[in-house]
Amino acid sequence: MSDQLQMIPTNPGEAGDDESGPKSQARKDYDSGVSHLNNKEYAMAANAIHNALKGWEEEDNQNGIANACDKMADILVGKEKYEQALEFYDRAYEICTNDFDRYSLISLENKKANVFAKLGRFPEAINLYLELFDEYSSNRDAGNTVAILETLSELYISNKQKDKAADCFKLMASIHLSYKHKKESEECEAKAKELLA
Repeated sequence: MSDQLQMIPTNPGEAGDDESGPKSQARKDYDSGVSHLNNKEYAMAANAIHNALKGWEEEDNQNGIANACDKMADILVGKEKYEQALEFYDRAYEICTNDFDRYSLISLENKKANVFAKLGRFPEAINLYLELFDEYSSNRDAGNTVAILETLSELYISNKQKDKAADCFKLMASIHLSYKHKKESEECEAKAKELLA
Protein backbone atom coordinates (compact mmCIF):
# COMPACT_ATOMS: atom_id res chain seq x y z
CA MET A 1 0.00 0.00 0.00
CA SER A 2 1.53 3.27 -1.09
CA ASP A 3 1.92 6.20 1.31
CA GLN A 4 1.53 8.50 -1.67
CA LEU A 5 -2.20 8.60 -2.31
CA GLN A 6 -4.05 9.92 -5.30
CA MET A 7 -5.66 13.34 -5.25
CA ILE A 8 -9.28 13.32 -4.24
CA PRO A 9 -11.14 13.52 -7.55
CA THR A 10 -12.49 16.93 -8.44
CA ASN A 11 -14.81 18.01 -11.15
CA PRO A 12 -12.48 19.92 -13.53
CA GLY A 13 -15.19 22.47 -14.27
CA GLU A 14 -15.79 23.17 -10.60
CA ALA A 15 -12.07 23.58 -9.94
CA GLY A 16 -11.80 26.09 -12.76
CA ASP A 17 -9.79 23.58 -14.75
CA ASP A 18 -11.44 23.12 -18.07
CA GLU A 19 -9.20 20.65 -19.91
CA SER A 20 -8.94 23.06 -22.83
CA GLY A 21 -8.72 26.23 -20.75
CA PRO A 22 -6.38 27.76 -18.18
CA LYS A 23 -6.09 26.55 -14.60
CA SER A 24 -7.58 28.63 -11.82
CA GLN A 25 -5.16 30.37 -9.44
CA ALA A 26 -6.28 28.05 -6.65
CA ARG A 27 -5.41 25.02 -8.79
CA LYS A 28 -2.00 26.50 -9.67
CA ASP A 29 -1.34 27.08 -5.96
CA TYR A 30 -2.48 23.53 -5.19
CA ASP A 31 -0.22 22.00 -7.85
CA SER A 32 2.70 24.07 -6.58
CA GLY A 33 1.98 22.96 -3.01
CA VAL A 34 1.86 19.29 -3.98
CA SER A 35 5.19 19.67 -5.78
CA HIS A 36 6.77 21.23 -2.68
CA LEU A 37 5.20 18.55 -0.47
CA ASN A 38 6.67 15.81 -2.65
CA ASN A 39 10.09 17.44 -2.15
CA LYS A 40 9.48 17.71 1.62
CA GLU A 41 9.62 21.52 1.41
CA TYR A 42 6.94 21.84 4.06
CA ALA A 43 6.96 25.62 4.62
CA MET A 44 6.59 26.39 0.91
CA ALA A 45 4.03 23.59 0.52
CA ALA A 46 1.97 24.92 3.44
CA ASN A 47 1.97 28.44 1.99
CA ALA A 48 0.83 27.29 -1.46
CA ILE A 49 -1.82 24.88 -0.13
CA HIS A 50 -3.10 27.57 2.26
CA ASN A 51 -3.53 29.91 -0.72
CA ALA A 52 -5.31 27.17 -2.69
CA LEU A 53 -7.61 26.49 0.28
CA LYS A 54 -8.50 30.17 0.60
CA GLY A 55 -9.14 30.44 -3.13
CA TRP A 56 -11.41 27.41 -3.17
CA GLU A 57 -13.22 28.61 -0.04
CA GLU A 58 -13.96 31.91 -1.81
CA GLU A 59 -15.31 29.94 -4.80
CA ASP A 60 -17.21 27.56 -2.45
CA ASN A 61 -15.56 24.70 -4.35
CA GLN A 62 -16.10 21.80 -1.93
CA ASN A 63 -13.96 19.34 -3.90
CA GLY A 64 -11.11 21.82 -4.00
CA ILE A 65 -11.46 22.48 -0.27
CA ALA A 66 -11.34 18.72 0.41
CA ASN A 67 -8.19 18.37 -1.70
CA ALA A 68 -6.48 21.30 0.00
CA CYS A 69 -7.42 20.05 3.48
CA ASP A 70 -6.10 16.59 2.63
CA LYS A 71 -2.75 17.98 1.48
CA MET A 72 -2.50 20.43 4.39
CA ALA A 73 -2.94 17.46 6.71
CA ASP A 74 -0.21 15.57 4.81
CA ILE A 75 2.10 18.56 5.34
CA LEU A 76 1.30 18.62 9.06
CA VAL A 77 2.03 14.88 9.30
CA GLY A 78 5.39 15.56 7.66
CA LYS A 79 6.01 18.19 10.34
CA GLU A 80 4.82 15.72 13.04
CA LYS A 81 1.90 17.99 14.01
CA TYR A 82 -0.51 15.09 14.21
CA GLU A 83 -3.43 16.61 16.13
CA GLN A 84 -3.63 19.52 13.68
CA ALA A 85 -3.40 17.05 10.79
CA LEU A 86 -6.43 15.17 12.11
CA GLU A 87 -8.48 18.38 12.04
CA PHE A 88 -7.75 18.86 8.34
CA TYR A 89 -8.33 15.17 7.53
CA ASP A 90 -11.68 15.38 9.36
CA ARG A 91 -12.72 18.42 7.35
CA ALA A 92 -11.87 16.66 4.06
CA TYR A 93 -13.61 13.52 5.32
CA GLU A 94 -16.82 15.41 6.04
CA ILE A 95 -16.91 16.82 2.50
CA CYS A 96 -16.22 13.42 0.95
CA THR A 97 -18.92 11.85 3.16
CA ASN A 98 -21.45 14.38 1.87
CA ASP A 99 -20.45 13.52 -1.71
CA PHE A 100 -20.19 9.82 -0.82
CA ASP A 101 -16.82 9.66 -2.52
CA ARG A 102 -15.87 6.21 -1.22
CA TYR A 103 -12.45 6.11 -2.88
CA SER A 104 -11.42 9.32 -1.14
CA LEU A 105 -12.95 8.20 2.16
CA ILE A 106 -10.81 5.05 2.09
CA SER A 107 -7.72 7.13 1.36
CA LEU A 108 -8.50 9.46 4.27
CA GLU A 109 -9.29 6.55 6.62
CA ASN A 110 -5.85 5.09 5.88
CA LYS A 111 -4.20 8.41 6.63
CA LYS A 112 -6.20 8.96 9.83
CA ALA A 113 -5.43 5.45 11.08
CA ASN A 114 -1.73 6.10 10.48
CA VAL A 115 -1.93 9.34 12.48
CA PHE A 116 -3.80 7.62 15.32
CA ALA A 117 -1.01 5.03 15.46
CA LYS A 118 1.67 7.76 15.52
CA LEU A 119 -0.18 9.45 18.40
CA GLY A 120 -0.33 6.18 20.32
CA ARG A 121 -4.12 6.12 20.04
CA PHE A 122 -4.01 2.42 19.25
CA PRO A 123 -7.68 1.47 19.80
CA GLU A 124 -8.78 4.15 17.31
CA ALA A 125 -6.08 3.12 14.83
CA ILE A 126 -6.98 -0.55 15.14
CA ASN A 127 -10.71 0.13 14.69
CA LEU A 128 -10.08 2.12 11.51
CA TYR A 129 -7.70 -0.51 10.15
CA LEU A 130 -10.29 -3.23 10.87
CA GLU A 131 -12.88 -1.24 8.90
CA LEU A 132 -10.38 -0.92 6.05
CA PHE A 133 -9.69 -4.65 6.25
CA ASP A 134 -13.42 -5.31 5.81
CA GLU A 135 -13.55 -2.90 2.87
CA TYR A 136 -10.56 -4.38 1.06
CA SER A 137 -11.45 -8.01 1.73
CA SER A 138 -15.07 -7.53 0.59
CA ASN A 139 -13.70 -6.05 -2.65
CA ARG A 140 -11.31 -9.00 -3.00
CA ASP A 141 -8.36 -6.61 -2.96
CA ALA A 142 -5.75 -9.09 -1.74
CA GLY A 143 -2.79 -6.71 -1.93
CA ASN A 144 -4.33 -4.04 0.29
CA THR A 145 -5.91 -6.67 2.56
CA VAL A 146 -2.47 -8.15 3.25
CA ALA A 147 -0.97 -4.68 3.72
CA ILE A 148 -3.63 -3.83 6.32
CA LEU A 149 -3.02 -7.15 8.09
CA GLU A 150 0.72 -6.38 8.22
CA THR A 151 0.00 -2.98 9.75
CA LEU A 152 -2.46 -4.48 12.22
CA SER A 153 0.06 -7.14 13.24
CA GLU A 154 2.62 -4.40 14.02
CA LEU A 155 0.05 -2.51 16.11
CA TYR A 156 -0.94 -5.65 17.99
CA ILE A 157 2.72 -6.50 18.68
CA SER A 158 3.39 -2.98 19.98
CA ASN A 159 0.33 -3.41 22.24
CA LYS A 160 1.61 -6.77 23.53
CA GLN A 161 -1.29 -8.62 21.86
CA LYS A 162 0.80 -11.33 20.25
CA ASP A 163 -2.16 -13.68 19.86
CA LYS A 164 -4.00 -11.18 17.66
CA ALA A 165 -0.82 -10.45 15.70
CA ALA A 166 -0.45 -14.21 15.15
CA ASP A 167 -4.04 -14.34 13.86
CA CYS A 168 -3.12 -11.62 11.32
CA PHE A 169 -0.16 -13.67 10.12
CA LYS A 170 -2.29 -16.82 9.85
CA LEU A 171 -4.81 -14.95 7.74
CA MET A 172 -2.03 -13.53 5.57
CA ALA A 173 -0.69 -17.05 5.14
CA SER A 174 -4.07 -18.30 3.92
CA ILE A 175 -4.41 -15.38 1.50
CA HIS A 176 -0.94 -16.03 0.08
CA LEU A 177 -1.71 -19.73 -0.21
CA SER A 178 -4.92 -19.03 -2.12
CA TYR A 179 -2.79 -17.18 -4.68
CA LYS A 180 -0.23 -20.01 -4.73
CA HIS A 181 2.41 -17.87 -3.01
CA LYS A 182 3.82 -20.84 -1.12
CA LYS A 183 7.00 -19.15 0.15
CA GLU A 184 5.15 -16.08 1.50
CA SER A 185 2.51 -18.32 3.07
CA GLU A 186 5.16 -20.38 4.87
CA GLU A 187 6.91 -17.22 6.09
CA CYS A 188 3.64 -15.90 7.56
CA GLU A 189 2.90 -19.26 9.23
CA ALA A 190 6.40 -19.24 10.75
CA LYS A 191 5.87 -15.72 12.12
CA ALA A 192 2.55 -16.77 13.64
CA LYS A 193 4.17 -19.74 15.36
CA GLU A 194 7.03 -17.57 16.60
CA LEU A 195 4.57 -15.13 18.16
CA LEU A 196 2.69 -17.90 19.91
CA ALA A 197 5.83 -19.65 21.21
